[in-house]
Amino acid sequence: MTREEALALEQGTDEWRKARTGSLGSSQIKEALARTKSGWGAGRRNMIAQLVVERLTGEPTEGFMSAAMQHGVDTEPQARAAYAFMYGVEIEQVGLVLHPTIKGTHSSPDGLVGDDGALEVKCPQPATHMATLLADEVPSEYQKQIDWHMACSGRQWVDFISFDPRFPVELQMFVKRVHRDDERIAELETEVTAFLSEVEAKVAELETLKMKDAA
Repeated sequence: MTREEALALEQGTDEWRKARTGSLGSSQIKEALARTKSGWGAGRRNMIAQLVVERLTGEPTEGFMSAAMQHGVDTEPQARAAYAFMYGVEIEQVGLVLHPTIKGTHSSPDGLVGDDGALEVKCPQPATHMATLLADEVPSEYQKQIDWHMACSGRQWVDFISFDPRFPVELQMFVKRVHRDDERIAELETEVTAFLSEVEAKVAELETLKMKDAA
């Protein structure tokens, strides 16, 4: 699939899910690269296993969708419309942004703005939105995801949005811009490349095992 074909996909469709199969997405970067005091976290092993299974079967792994997660999906268009109205911009919705040089990884931004910007929209539960408003900063847990949007798209900034329509109008939307940091992105790209090499090695090992069993 070309970058243009990937961009043209509609998020949430079967075609979009199929195109993501076996590919590391921006929302998975944090888990894939999570460390503990003693080394890599369990999340890394689980993420490797998920991508290996997807690559071996060619089928997407369906994740659990909680009520809170469904709320986020349902509310995202409202958040995007509120942002577009507030800033007087048009937002381009895209499917997948394939990394230009690293095969097997992608980003799914919640919108592209002009030639330089992108969006990462969160529609969390009230307690989380309140905490973000009071802290007046982007939660650190989303930094790698935001950086990967820029790594894949070449964009210069990402506006992080936290949106909750249950709050008073003046407090419904929090927006904070994160600017591109090439040094931080380069470090991420190195780590992602190593991670994907592990995935490829496991796939090769299991393919060999499968051939032995079939012989």
